[in-house]
Amino acid sequence: MSLYGDYDPQNIFAQIIRGDAPCYKLYEDEDVLAFLDVFPQAYGHTLVIPKRAAARNILEIDADSLSKVMAVVQKLTGVLVAELEPAGVQVAQFNGAPAGQTVFHIHVHIVPRYEGEALAMHAAGKAEPTELAALQARLLQRIAN
Repeated sequence: MSLYGDYDPQNIFAQIIRGDAPCYKLYEDEDVLAFLDVFPQAYGHTLVIPKRAAARNILEIDADSLSKVMAVVQKLTGVLVAELEPAGVQVAQFNGAPAGQTVFHIHVHIVPRYEGEALAMHAAGKAEPTELAALQARLLQRIAN
């Protein structure tokens, strides 16, 4: 898919926002939703998306919506670092298929990085639901405190 095109309201993230598809939610407000990636590249891989902006990429999103997304990215990066104690953390946002974008609703990846662990291939393996649910509960507990 090219960098330019029409927004598809049936993409998986739009379905999640509408409640038509499930997710392992970590954060939600009027404008932003964050959840665990079911195809994680590392333990704790989290996605943050705007709820009100029908934008495919960074070229299409308004600055206010992007600002709200990034505030949540910063908050959740702190939560992930505090709870999971990774050696580092990668924050990434891809625009267009050649850049690695696979879902065409703008989103930001927060990927904890651990010493000696290579980054898994994106969408190569689906996480176990029980593992995701346990991690979700652990992170929600950290967020609540």
